[in-house]
Amino acid sequence: MLDIKLIRKDPDGVKLKLSRRKPELASLIDEVLGFDAKYREALVAKEQLEAERNKLSKQVGQLKAQGANADTELTRLNTIKAELQTIAETEPELFAKVTTILETIPNPPDATVPDGRDETENKEILSWGNKPQWQGGFQPAAHEDLGESLGMFDFERGVKIAKSRFTLLTGIGARLERALINLMLDSAASRGYTETMPPVLVNSASLYGTGQLPKFREDVFKIENDDLFLIPTAEVPITNIYRDEILREDQLPAYFCAYTPCFRSEAGSAGKDTRGIIRQHQFNKVELVKFCTPETSAAEHEKLTQDAEAVLQALGLAYRKVLLCTGDMGFGAAKCYDLEVWFPSQNKYREISSCSNFADFQARRAQIRYKTAAGKNELVHTINGSGLAVGRTVAAILENYQNPDGSVTVPEALVPYMGGGLSVIARSASDEAIH
Repeated sequence: MLDIKLIRKDPDGVKLKLSRRKPELASLIDEVLGFDAKYREALVAKEQLEAERNKLSKQVGQLKAQGANADTELTRLNTIKAELQTIAETEPELFAKVTTILETIPNPPDATVPDGRDETENKEILSWGNKPQWQGGFQPAAHEDLGESLGMFDFERGVKIAKSRFTLLTGIGARLERALINLMLDSAASRGYTETMPPVLVNSASLYGTGQLPKFREDVFKIENDDLFLIPTAEVPITNIYRDEILREDQLPAYFCAYTPCFRSEAGSAGKDTRGIIRQHQFNKVELVKFCTPETSAAEHEKLTQDAEAVLQALGLAYRKVLLCTGDMGFGAAKCYDLEVWFPSQNKYREISSCSNFADFQARRAQIRYKTAAGKNELVHTINGSGLAVGRTVAAILENYQNPDGSVTVPEALVPYMGGGLSVIARSASDEAIH
């Protein structure tokens, strides 16, 4: 959420930054300032009326003590009472309108973010690794076909158990997923992240703090008759660890990681990635989250992105790092890198991690602060990213490490996690699969 004090101080500057996302966003600043002015006028009027009421009350007491007539003062007191009642009714309404508009305004982009309308204008920062090459005109299969043939995925039973966009992993498929989770957590721990295991159900205050509510209500699953929601990402519970708290400056930066299942309604994604495990209602992810000071924010964002890249590099997966343009960034991000891994069957890169710097946008909503050496309370900066989306990593491994005989070679870094050092996934290795 934006700082209303900053909007009051420099409305034109805020408008200019927001117009880099969408020109029409600038009008929201005028709208919020209009209601804010009325709200502050109401506060000033309330203060003046209360002061006048207190003064008249003393005068009435003095007049009555002297046996004098106080009708004029009493009439004015009744008028003040009515005026204060009107303000008491309108003041919260005006405050609510200011807040409601502020909740819909996205984070202004960082100065280093390129201008652009959509993903076609994102900027490639680097590409890493070699795309796989096969001899003899071999055509790489899609991950969903490989997974089914190897007994790793059961799409039909996943739908039977739940509904579309749910998949049952069996045998070596479940083992590969678990192995990747362990590899990713170990990688994060080696880079100083504290492992956590947070609740996967959170309350509305937590979703509000990270910016999912109220704007993205349709994207989350709600528990009926309770103020609880299934998390869309571990970013939500981890960021809210420090909600409404004041940290010491020497506690920063603080690094956390977590594996959790994640749940998204995928509203508006009808017809997109209907095959395979790229876009699911339930998926596993390892999340990286940082709390830091504004001064270290940019550097910590770069380091977190590199920490996510390290997993792709360890797995030997070709990927590229893309700096998102203003028109493609998420609602709360001031700057965002996407890591996109190569999918041979699609002949293109697909997102496997988004690493975002939110600056103080989330911290203002969640009231996460720290006390400076000078004793002043300031908002922290929050940074997070996937390290990585596990299901998409499974899919990428299947496609990039497939062999002409239908087997899949396990990346060397993953072999120690594969229970007995399994190095090749073949149909015979899926004896645990459900038939």
